[in-house]
Amino acid sequence: MTVSGAGGVSRREAEVLAALGARLTNAQIASRLHISIRTVESHVSSLLRKYGVADRRELAALAEEVAASSGEVAGLPTARTTFVGRDAELAAVMAAFESARLVTLVGPGGVGKTRLAVAAAGSFPYGGAFVDLVPVRDPFVAEAVAAALGVSERPQQPLEDAIADRLGRDRALLVLDNCEHLLDAVAAFVDRLLSRCPGTRALVTSRERLGVPGERLVPVEPLPLSSDAVRLFLDRATAADPGFAVDAGEAVEICARLDGLPLAIELAAARSAALGPGGLLAALDDNLRLLAGGRGVDQRHRSLRAVLGWSHDLLEDDERTLFRRLAVFTGGFDLDAVTAVVSGGRAEVADVLGRLAGKSLVARDAGRWRLLETVRAFAAERLDDSGERPALQDRHLRWAATTAEALVRLASSKSPDGGRHDAFDTVADDLRAALVAAQASVSADVPPNLTDGPQTPPPDGRQTRPAPDGPQTLAHRLARALARLTYGRRFLSEALAHYRQAARLATGAAEAAQDLADAAECALAFADAGQAVELQLAAAERAAAAGDGNARAVALARAAVIARRHPGFGAGIGVPQERLDTLAEEAAAAGDPDDPFVAAHVAAAVAWSGTDAATSEQALAAARETGDPVLVSSALDAVVSAAARRGHPREAFRLARERLALLDAMDRDDPRSGIEIVDSLHVATVYAIAAGDLRQALDLAGMAMRDDVTGSHPALARSRLVTPLVLAGDFEEALARAAEMWDGQARMDGPPGRWMTHALCSVALAHGLLGEEEAYRSWRARALTVGQVTASSGHAALVAFVDARVAVHTGRSAGDVAGLVERAAAGFVPGLFDRYATAACAELAVVAELPDAGQRLAAAAEAGRENDWAAACLSRATGRLYGDAAALEAAVDGWERIGARFERACTLLLLPARADEGRAELGAYLTERSQ
Repeated sequence: MTVSGAGGVSRREAEVLAALGARLTNAQIASRLHISIRTVESHVSSLLRKYGVADRRELAALAEEVAASSGEVAGLPTARTTFVGRDAELAAVMAAFESARLVTLVGPGGVGKTRLAVAAAGSFPYGGAFVDLVPVRDPFVAEAVAAALGVSERPQQPLEDAIADRLGRDRALLVLDNCEHLLDAVAAFVDRLLSRCPGTRALVTSRERLGVPGERLVPVEPLPLSSDAVRLFLDRATAADPGFAVDAGEAVEICARLDGLPLAIELAAARSAALGPGGLLAALDDNLRLLAGGRGVDQRHRSLRAVLGWSHDLLEDDERTLFRRLAVFTGGFDLDAVTAVVSGGRAEVADVLGRLAGKSLVARDAGRWRLLETVRAFAAERLDDSGERPALQDRHLRWAATTAEALVRLASSKSPDGGRHDAFDTVADDLRAALVAAQASVSADVPPNLTDGPQTPPPDGRQTRPAPDGPQTLAHRLARALARLTYGRRFLSEALAHYRQAARLATGAAEAAQDLADAAECALAFADAGQAVELQLAAAERAAAAGDGNARAVALARAAVIARRHPGFGAGIGVPQERLDTLAEEAAAAGDPDDPFVAAHVAAAVAWSGTDAATSEQALAAARETGDPVLVSSALDAVVSAAARRGHPREAFRLARERLALLDAMDRDDPRSGIEIVDSLHVATVYAIAAGDLRQALDLAGMAMRDDVTGSHPALARSRLVTPLVLAGDFEEALARAAEMWDGQARMDGPPGRWMTHALCSVALAHGLLGEEEAYRSWRARALTVGQVTASSGHAALVAFVDARVAVHTGRSAGDVAGLVERAAAGFVPGLFDRYATAACAELAVVAELPDAGQRLAAAAEAGRENDWAAACLSRATGRLYGDAAALEAAVDGWERIGARFERACTLLLLPARADEGRAELGAYLTERSQ
């Protein structure tokens, strides 16, 4: 359990968490923070929900973990050798950060920028992440940073936004190492990130400046020859040969020949045991003589190349061969990868790797090896000169496809190994590089834009299919596996791009159809229903070209379901309505009706295309025949919607909970499951509210916040929390979540969705109950605009409920009361809040002493049979009307049972014997609001 699993902890909650870590009681915490004990209890409940832990003991342990890890920079390399010198540069870095938030270490390759950055990062008092960009290519800077931070992409939330949300406003250090090949991409990323995260600092290493406003440069020069350079040489030489001896003059001369470059010094020192001081000087003299000319930075590059060339020339034949072949790897590599790609037996490869590591040409860390960036560039030149690159890239592609598929199998096995995403992150850059290289050399048989329709066959009618184990087949396998892996890693936009790549690389129409269908499900998980429908229709065209009627039927049916079930996801559905109206019928005609999966998909399309409850039940029965939890969940949702339309929220909630029981059976790394996971959690929360079960609603909203598919959407997940928090009386947390929701939505493209209306009305209710009239009217107006609320819309009941409840609390004028009560008498459209509105308006009639209040109260009784909040409200109204203390006590118990503490306090005021208790609890709200 880590702090990263929490969904937005407020400052006050952080203070309570720290106090729990100090093992303070609620009373002690209340005294220390000057808040009520009940407020402490509320914050503790919120923390338990957000972190998903069972009790205070686990929260206390978590607090200690947070305190212990708060200063760590994730991914910071562990130094295997001593750090020599650089005192002035370290001081310059720290001084630069006093007035700047972006510091770039600039210097030539091999000068020691990375070691300096690692040392500087270790001196910072707060956490962050170290990101090695050597193996990263232009489109994947954000993915590399996200992997280091453990961040995932969410629906309608670009990955950069997720990174910004993780870093937030707290102090953090982001180290981006080796940026010279990504200057434009890194500059744009850093500029956007720093503008969003005022507490974040960025430390960059590069051969050139980024050119971002506010950037401070710290030049990294070669080591001083007579001091630090000699110290470094002696340290590394004696590490290679404890008996190594050299006089001061020879040491200075060696370092001078190497221009004080740390990498060159380390490479030369690694040879000290074999050659001795005199041999080193002679070898250096021979190589450097070839590069005579001017001094300066360019000469330093030449001298480093000379040392690399000299080191290379001294290698044995098998060492030279392996050395240049290792350049095919973009990032690090293990023994299995090297054996598969460069060929040779494990024992032989391990022996040669060990020798290269001993000569400082290969770095080893935690069972893996890597070439330093400068060394890899040198090895790549030798590989190109050898003519071996095409064959090596073919073997690299085969290894990448095999490795990616093995990782997919690991994920699909539901192994308890929690490090499977780490395993992908370790090789991700090489898998991506292999696919890019393959695409550059493979001519796919399918057109670039598969959404334009089926491929036209050649004039002679013959299809040329690639070799079954050739580069195109391997590239297609790799693209599909990468799509699945990046979806599982929650890099959603990358996953969608890889599914599209797979469709372009497919060796046949049937494969392309499957790739496009998977791309559609990925787009839907990305909350883009319009793109999902278009991709399913393209999949249907490819299936038709392949002669697969069943696949065509399923794709058409899915397009119909998506269009009807999720029309508000994304920018809308671009397919004409006339076309959508025929999809269910087309699907039924395309496939085999005796195939259970075809039958289930067609039944779902029919059910979602109408409002008949019977068709929903038929779709559910057909789905159960398949045993597929995704199909069963989708059909259950149709039945849930039918129950809600009939005005049965308890039944809808029961069915929604049945959907939740299916989640464990779903493959969370399969895009087909994505929308069902998102929808199941949110629908269950909504119908828990509709049934008045606030405790369940809060638990379910907390589950959605913590879920790795749904949790970090900056607006959607928080919106589901706001309403039950307000109804439960947790106003401060509700308003904090609402602010996060609104700010998060402001960062999205496009206007707020109508799904936000519930939360906006709830915020208005909180402000109204707190007596904040201006804020109440502002948020209410915002809700009316976003929800496009009319008298006949489903949101009309929610607005009436808010107005009536605030009127009861504030004692609004009789004219307003009459209007509200008459709206209730006319009836509300069955939905989520019609029973809340009916009960609240009945209580308003009682409080306003309307002459027919008793009749209106009796007419509202049905609302309490389907909603626990309404039942408690009607019991309180009965107590008010008839002076019935037993009814008021029953209301108090009802509020207690569902966790509505503000309503409980208001009801206590009506009981003379308990009025002081009510006043104390309401006073706690005022105290909390003033903090």
